[in-house]
Amino acid sequence: MSERPLQSLPPVLAGPILRHTTCDRLTFWLVGSCSLTLRLRLYREDAGEPWIDRELSENEVSRVRFGDHACLHLIDIEPDDALPVKTRIGYDLGVSSALSPENGDGKESWIEEWAPHLCMPGSSRPDFVIKERLDRLAHGSCRRPHSSAADGLVRMDQTLLESRSDIAKRPALMLMTGDQIYADDVAGPMLRAIHSLIDGLGLYDEVLTGSSVSDSKALRENPDTYFHREKLLPDIRSNEALVERFFGGVRKPVFTTASAHNHLIGLNEVMAMYLLVWSPVCWHLVTMEQPALSSVDAGVYQQQQAAIDEFVAGLPRASRALAHLPTYMIFDDHDVTDDWNLSALWEATTYEHPFSRRIVGNALVAYLLCQGWGNNPDAFDDIMPAIRALATSAEQGAVFDQALQDQLINQLMQFENWHYNLQTSPRIVVLDTRTHRWRSELNRARPSGLLDWEALSEFQQDIMGEKAVIVVSPAPMFGVKLIEVIQSVFTFFGKPLVVDAENWMAHRGAASVLLNIFRHSRTPETFVILSGDVHYSFAYDVRLRHRPDRPRIWQITSSGIKNEFPHTLMEWLDRINRWLYAPWSPLNWFTKRRRMRITPREPEGRDAGERLWNNAGIGIVELDEEGAPTTITQLNSRSGGTQFLEPERQDDH
Repeated sequence: MSERPLQSLPPVLAGPILRHTTCDRLTFWLVGSCSLTLRLRLYREDAGEPWIDRELSENEVSRVRFGDHACLHLIDIEPDDALPVKTRIGYDLGVSSALSPENGDGKESWIEEWAPHLCMPGSSRPDFVIKERLDRLAHGSCRRPHSSAADGLVRMDQTLLESRSDIAKRPALMLMTGDQIYADDVAGPMLRAIHSLIDGLGLYDEVLTGSSVSDSKALRENPDTYFHREKLLPDIRSNEALVERFFGGVRKPVFTTASAHNHLIGLNEVMAMYLLVWSPVCWHLVTMEQPALSSVDAGVYQQQQAAIDEFVAGLPRASRALAHLPTYMIFDDHDVTDDWNLSALWEATTYEHPFSRRIVGNALVAYLLCQGWGNNPDAFDDIMPAIRALATSAEQGAVFDQALQDQLINQLMQFENWHYNLQTSPRIVVLDTRTHRWRSELNRARPSGLLDWEALSEFQQDIMGEKAVIVVSPAPMFGVKLIEVIQSVFTFFGKPLVVDAENWMAHRGAASVLLNIFRHSRTPETFVILSGDVHYSFAYDVRLRHRPDRPRIWQITSSGIKNEFPHTLMEWLDRINRWLYAPWSPLNWFTKRRRMRITPREPEGRDAGERLWNNAGIGIVELDEEGAPTTITQLNSRSGGTQFLEPERQDDH
């Protein structure tokens, strides 16, 4: 049990984060230090008195306890009357705990008291805007806490601050398109904070099967838990594939050097990381003494500490942005583990081993609770009883029931509703490109297609009859040709893991079906594809060669929120790509997209026709009444940014 007295803990540890928001539904995510009684107040514009003021019922608040002093609350409200559009709606949450000597007097406290950092200057509460039409969107991916880049969510907060008096300039919503956390790439100081928070909040432990440590408590106490977790796998020589997948720090000469030596393992570790990447409050609850380390590891730890300190300093503003903008999320690999479900061989190796299966399963449980649930609460009704049963099993001994945990993970491995649609104007279709994969039948080691035939058929049915659609695909559907060729070469020589060989064109069947969807006679006239993943940003105009007027397709990629591609390498790849795949180059006819004309938009302010923008930040897309982009902007996380200029002519790259 946690030794921290409950009186010393704030009532709310993280949130509220504004999630699914429409005229007839309002969803918030927050984590309390205990089970909270909640009262909601809604205000029109700057009115002094609320027009809605009521205590939330048990049917409107779902609770999942995951520690002695940690209880997740998903607030899901359907107002009696439709919420107004095109106006700022202020909201406030009054929190109180059950009357008891240890929990205080039960008096309500409000956001200005327990989370003043969520309020804009001069305001006592956050607010949001509901728009009838999606006229302006924010989007981004890849928020790595110990990256040297600044945090794009802080820049998003600055944008909201600048647009307070003009709601037309405020994004209708924000789409986070993958890698909201890096469960597989954790800085030493972050892992130290995670362990301190686990102890301080009494986050529930678990039994670990197939590892040399017996449980998650022993994992935290093991001398190899920092920077050397690969040593905790049993019989390392016979599990080299697992070492490479989870802990090997595989060198990637084309992209980056990934470090998985602090890979998160326990469910309590992943849940603690979500609290620490979204809330400044939890950083006041942790002890940051450096653990015992070798001189080499200590040097790395100190370098990472500076980046973590900057990240923490920006968290009040990052969390304020999440409290003001309706935010929707979808996973990519780093939310779980690098190269997640890359190939059929990867899946077989990983899921047949109880320890690696638990690692992936724990990340999925945490994703459901912290990300997926708020996108579309109804989709998880059938799985929530198993979640609650697991949580209840730990309330007495602070350790999850092993059988219930394995059963829940088995259910999540078969779960088919991670994807979702938003009935906005235009409609948003968010794809799950990780768990519905088209596995290679010829060679299990080859990369799988990002969607299988059934998922692609469902996608086609979802968009038929729409005039315009916004598609969220974590990996770009239309990427940089040179990088895709490099990935193909490494795949040919049996090394797809070395270069993250995951793109839509890597699997012949998936690529063919996808491109045929765009060519279908009943396909929408306007496609806007929003992507992330790659750690650089770009925009393409895409048209069919034989039918240039319909459909109109835009590939818009914003990556990362807090991550960047190696700058020198990026400049060379950009330059070589322009040389090899110029409009006149015959190499264009050897690509799967040869029937499409792809025209890159040049970022304003770059030299010599460069097409790729390599600065962390956040993307902004402005749409006209037909759902077509009028302005495509990438805001740098520190300052400045670029606009992707509309091309004067349609040429291949």
